[in-house]
Amino acid sequence: MEEKKILKQVDCGEKKQRCKTLIIDGTKYRTFFNRKFENRKKYEIPNPNKIISYLPGTVVKLFVKEGQEVKKGDNILILEAMKMKTYLIFNISGRVKSIYVSEGVKVPKDFLILELEQVIG
Repeated sequence: MEEKKILKQVDCGEKKQRCKTLIIDGTKYRTFFNRKFENRKKYEIPNPNKIISYLPGTVVKLFVKEGQEVKKGDNILILEAMKMKTYLIFNISGRVKSIYVSEGVKVPKDFLILELEQVIG
């Protein structure tokens, strides 16, 4: 993984732009960060117990119920977007804690579909 360090912030000329110096693999780079970049939403590691929609669409079929135990590789639901059906599949085993959608519901991007809880034992 690349090592990225922001060393300092200095004025770069008359415009008072935000100039940064980065060190990547021992090489120094000077660059400008615009406000959109500086104010962007920071990356968060996804929680494997929360299943969210990564594209907007309509829930066609729901394969699970609350309290049901599921295994890795089981189907969650079918999401239709732009006349294309996408099967969402569990990437971990557990028990369905709660479901926030039902069949026929339109979901936006980054919507929490369901939550899992780990089964001990």
